[in-house]
Amino acid sequence: MNPQAQKELKDAFQDRVNFDPIERMLYGHDTGILPRPAQLLQGKTVPAAVVQPENRDELVKLVQWAHKHQIPLVPRGRATAGYGGAVPGKKAVVVDFSRLNRILSVDARQLTVAVEPGIIWKRLDEALKEKGLTLRLYPTSYPSSSVGGWLAQGGGGLGSFKYGWLNENVVSAEVVLPTGETRTFAGDDLNLVYGSGGVTGLISQATVRIRPNFEGSLLAAWFETAAQLAKFLNRVQEMALPVWSISFLNPEMIRLKNQLPPRTHHGKSEERRPQIPVGYIAVLAWDPGEGLQRHVVEETVRLAGGNVLAQEIAAHEWAERFSPMKVKRLGPSLVPAEVVVPLASLGVMLANIERAVRLPFVIEGMLVKGGEVVLLGFIPHDERTLKFNLAYLYSLTVIRLAQKLGGRAYATGSFMGHKGPFVLGKSWDKLREYKRKIDVKNIMNPGKVVKNGPLGTLVRLAEMAEPLARPFAALAMPKLGERSMPNRRIPPDVAWYSYTCAQCGYCTEACTLHSGRQWESASPRGKWYFLREVLNGRAKFDQKMVNTFLLCTTCEKCDLECQLDLPIEPSWGQMRGDLVQNKGYMTFPPFEIMGASLNNQGNIWAGFREKRDSWVTPDLKQKISEKSEIAYFAGCTASYVEPDIAKAAVTLLDAAGVKFTYIGQEENCCGIPMLVAGKWDIWESNMRKNITAMKSHGVKTVVTSCPACWLVWHTYYPQWAEKLGIEYGLEARHYSEVITEQIAAGKLPVPAELKARVTFHDSCHLGRAGKIYDAPRNLLKAIPGVELVEMAHNREQSMCCGSVLTRIGEPKPTSDNLGAMRVQEAVDTGAEAMVAICPCCEFQLRVSANNAGINMPVKDLASLTAKALGYEYPDPTGYVYEIWTVFEKMIDLMEPEQMASLMVELLPQMMKAMPRPLGAMMDMVQALPPSARSAALEAMRPVFPKLFPRLLPGMMPKVMPDMLAAVERRISMPEDMKKQMPDLMPKVMENLMPKMLPSILPLVIPPMIEYLKGRKTMSIAG
Repeated sequence: MNPQAQKELKDAFQDRVNFDPIERMLYGHDTGILPRPAQLLQGKTVPAAVVQPENRDELVKLVQWAHKHQIPLVPRGRATAGYGGAVPGKKAVVVDFSRLNRILSVDARQLTVAVEPGIIWKRLDEALKEKGLTLRLYPTSYPSSSVGGWLAQGGGGLGSFKYGWLNENVVSAEVVLPTGETRTFAGDDLNLVYGSGGVTGLISQATVRIRPNFEGSLLAAWFETAAQLAKFLNRVQEMALPVWSISFLNPEMIRLKNQLPPRTHHGKSEERRPQIPVGYIAVLAWDPGEGLQRHVVEETVRLAGGNVLAQEIAAHEWAERFSPMKVKRLGPSLVPAEVVVPLASLGVMLANIERAVRLPFVIEGMLVKGGEVVLLGFIPHDERTLKFNLAYLYSLTVIRLAQKLGGRAYATGSFMGHKGPFVLGKSWDKLREYKRKIDVKNIMNPGKVVKNGPLGTLVRLAEMAEPLARPFAALAMPKLGERSMPNRRIPPDVAWYSYTCAQCGYCTEACTLHSGRQWESASPRGKWYFLREVLNGRAKFDQKMVNTFLLCTTCEKCDLECQLDLPIEPSWGQMRGDLVQNKGYMTFPPFEIMGASLNNQGNIWAGFREKRDSWVTPDLKQKISEKSEIAYFAGCTASYVEPDIAKAAVTLLDAAGVKFTYIGQEENCCGIPMLVAGKWDIWESNMRKNITAMKSHGVKTVVTSCPACWLVWHTYYPQWAEKLGIEYGLEARHYSEVITEQIAAGKLPVPAELKARVTFHDSCHLGRAGKIYDAPRNLLKAIPGVELVEMAHNREQSMCCGSVLTRIGEPKPTSDNLGAMRVQEAVDTGAEAMVAICPCCEFQLRVSANNAGINMPVKDLASLTAKALGYEYPDPTGYVYEIWTVFEKMIDLMEPEQMASLMVELLPQMMKAMPRPLGAMMDMVQALPPSARSAALEAMRPVFPKLFPRLLPGMMPKVMPDMLAAVERRISMPEDMKKQMPDLMPKVMENLMPKMLPSILPLVIPPMIEYLKGRKTMSIAG
């Protein structure tokens, strides 16, 4: 892209256009994996830029820009298909539609909804159900695919048995044409958009038919043979039973699904999965309000020779309907083979596949109104092997078998342009002619659908050779089963998962960090793909990408959404330690201060150890035993920043009759900031101290108020203790669990009435990580007069506050955006206050609300409950703002630009601190005439970047007093922090400076040379 075109694009879209090489790489693919020869022919697919328009007007501006500069545009919904339709050429610009995701209007009378193209089907359906409506049909990629993406791709899905193909359910589509004009397509003209892959324009709006919501009835049936399955399905068709959706799986799919590893949670299996009998399994869903009686379906099953399966299996398989690629976990790759066949020929087609395809071949089938069946087939394989290339021949075999029976390939994309007349029917010629007329400069997704590009030519050649080559494909038997992948670049199990990831994008919409950043690199899908490219030698880590892994908030939402049940968040935990502890990359600089403070005083807030228990008032102290089997663990934030939490928790324990101890100044930070920062040496040392301290007081159960502390004592400490051979034997509980049990036992006085309408924020570490949802709510409900209203996202689906990692690593705009989103949800409930249980969540939500100008008080659950018992502790909100101001300035100071500014300010002191030989040489340079001095310094310019890293360790101790004074001039610190700085700052600089110098020196050396050029007589010899 020429500089002028790039400047215009940047001016128009600001931070919504991306030229970063890694980011562009992540937008250069879809879910498909090509054989190696096809990859070589395809060439580089890294786009020139990625743009995220926010409205139709911006789409128009983008098209006008592309038309002016003759730069191709490639539309990208969520890239959930595997036909290459969203894969760009290297000179193209990818148009990411993810921000065009609004519902424009809902017509409940006409049963239509108008939407922007980037909205995903799941989000649309959720919004419709709030109005008593739902979708007519949706794809199996419902959790991630977009309305515009499926419209451009074309197809059928769940609900198609009743409602047909997608185009039969779209009223109209508004499109920005290659000329920059907009046109609305409807009726027969809609086929110029449907299945077009965006070659005629960019969809800016679509109106889709919907229906009233219904609670469906389910039935699962087992058939031993394909003939029995086909007999049943044909009979359902002939009887015109009012079934909404019919799908089925073949025996190989069932066999492999039964072999899948169970879903795990923090390393422990948590899945109760019924064993599915191997055979053809059909699942039917219907609206009982339309008169279909269950016994009619059951009798039809029996007459076809099948058996009705237990309702548990039906419910399980229906819940799994969005996981068609789950068997990829055994692969770790898939060879796709997707076709459409007449229902009348289904039995023959399935039998032919069994005979012809000699490799494991899994099928998900869906019936479409009008007597057609979509067969979505996959061969689990391994793309890293040569056999994978041979296995791809079977994809062509399946298409050939379908064509012989009057069927066709499912879609076109980059590979099947020559199949367009079969896939799109009569509309293909009309589409091709329209493309020729409307897109003279060929800027709209060139080489797709109506154009048989290089890949299409290769496919045609392979089709001709397929009958002769098919016997060789049978030699490509894969080795199936999950295994680690030893590699020096990435931990072995993480390496396996990076290949296994289906790239379906289910995690993207759920990801907290992606919600804040909105670029692919922030999503788990983007990270998995990046790791795969690292393993392939096509990408390398830099500090920016390391930071992206560090920024994960550990909310675990991705783990819930992954259709393969990959342990995503634990994998990022491994990557943190591998990158920072093992490979020496820099963690976020503020964590260095926290680590130094933790090593020095046992906490992350730079407070003195002797003040850790200052929150314990004399009356509270009397209630704490010296030794007990139960101990209260306050944690750092409740000890130093929000002491009302600790005071209230202890008050509740005492009021409920719980005898407990508190280890006071022996207590260290739980250590989780160091764990997630990748500083595992500090984490391990700290863990040992805490375990030893607890055991010395006879403790068997640790009760926490902080969910992160709970997670550490409950999960991470025992895991690490087992790994390190440390005897553990401690149980962890959250105070809300303990108190609600005491309430149920009648051991807590009935609280006084508190008139308040509140909403509750689930902490990720207690909620998704701990599955503790009811105890905090029951505690709220025990307070007379308190009305609890739930936010739109609650319990397992609760939004993360965006605290700790983003608050420390990227407070603006990411953390502020995430916190404000959650606070706004609280405002939308009409609540007077937001109640939370996590000190870090409370800190984050208070700061975010303040920064966003949103008036929503954040109350601690323990403090609110204690207030109802007659105990009131000061609200710490004001101090939270004060302490955050300090840390925000400290975070800013640790940025390369600010650190360079600090060093420039200290140039006189740094020059004096130079070792004597170099200082003497610089004195000689100083003595030269100005012109000669300038020439000498310019000659030395290339030497300084190599010299500085060697000299700085010796110079830093001499400069440190002046550096501390300069820091104090910039940051007004609390007195305790200021007193600790002479101890903390040298350790921080020792760890930090070698890693930051590459980004700091380019900013420091130019002003340093100018400073030296202007000096007259001052000696700089050390």
